[in-house]
Amino acid sequence: MKLTEAEKAMYDGQQGPAKQKAMDLLMRYGEALGAERLVEVNNVAGAFNASTPSVRELVKKGFDAVFSELNLDSQEVVKIPHMAVNTCQLITGIDNDNWRIQGIPEDLAEQQKNAEKHFGALGINMFATCTPYQVGNVPVKGEHCAWMESSAVIYCNGVLGARTNTEGKESTGAAALTGRIPYWGYHIPENRRGTHLVEVDIDVNDIMDYGLLGYWMGEIVQEDVPVLTGKIRNPSLIKLKHFGAAAASSGGVEMYHIPGITPEARDVEEAFSGRKMVEKLRYGPAERKLAYDRLNCADNRDVDFVMLGCPHNAIEQVARIALQLEGKKLSSKTQMWVHTPRALREVAERNGYVKMINDAGGVVMSDTCPAISRYAPKGTKVIATDSAKQAHYLPAILNLPVWFGTVEECVEAGLTGNWNGGLK
Repeated sequence: MKLTEAEKAMYDGQQGPAKQKAMDLLMRYGEALGAERLVEVNNVAGAFNASTPSVRELVKKGFDAVFSELNLDSQEVVKIPHMAVNTCQLITGIDNDNWRIQGIPEDLAEQQKNAEKHFGALGINMFATCTPYQVGNVPVKGEHCAWMESSAVIYCNGVLGARTNTEGKESTGAAALTGRIPYWGYHIPENRRGTHLVEVDIDVNDIMDYGLLGYWMGEIVQEDVPVLTGKIRNPSLIKLKHFGAAAASSGGVEMYHIPGITPEARDVEEAFSGRKMVEKLRYGPAERKLAYDRLNCADNRDVDFVMLGCPHNAIEQVARIALQLEGKKLSSKTQMWVHTPRALREVAERNGYVKMINDAGGVVMSDTCPAISRYAPKGTKVIATDSAKQAHYLPAILNLPVWFGTVEECVEAGLTGNWNGGLK
């Protein structure tokens, strides 16, 4: 790859061994991808924590060793300097306040807290959420970023019009130290053009239906760029968040257009920008039912765990759940975890929403989710969730059956201990 003088200086070690390691990684990564150069980034969202049992031994060598091995692919431990660009921590495996409820060992919770102190002092902002755009990290249209987390990436590309590929721990670690990432994939304007036209023939309005549409579509288009038209009603941050998470789970969608709504497509013609359409798809009642049936894998209607908030809930979603629970009690056989970013949990506390949920017997959690932590309440046999992403992953991750439905259906399951949802 071609390097600028500043990049050559980092690669030659003139700015220290950590940046040299980072540049070496980026060079190997870029050449494997066929990239011709690097691009400057000033916005990195990655994973720089130590919340898993597998790193216990590595932590004994110090957190520079953790970063060196996990974020720079280096067996040699190098001193890690302050991050060079705006960098944030994505979702972790542990809620620092509710780790006992999760069932996390105490030494692992302490390990995570110590890691946050260390990496926070290096300039990694501890947002600890899969939705950094909900708590202040909102790149502008055309801005080059280096983000991990599939649901965050598709939101960054599709809704915000910023530019990133789905990066990993290593590439985001290198980007945070150098302010560079290979120029390939969705950094290149031509690759952001539409490939499939998806004509939506039925009303898609609530969160559940946005999830169903995304889940059906992602399975078909896989890693391509769909362009959606038709009866897509009242789009919002929350609905597009759930839509993107579902599409990135069933397929590998990282970019999409909704003409007149998303920033890079005023109309269908601009969405494709001369690119030949691969296929025209139609989404109707049969396709909706297919997606619903694939997401609902449970037979037993006794629900003992309700999981709400994947991607992490916006404050409006926490309020919606709290108001449905106000003055009521969850079934004695059912637990409920409501997930939201830590910054929004503080808002929810000030508004009284956390107390409403706690008084009903639920728990408001931050920093994590069951798919990342791989923990659910002890004894869980059946899960209910409003998240297509969790419904997709949890049967494989936790080997547990899942019911997928609306927020109201999930709250009702928490109150009664029974699943009474269904496709209407």
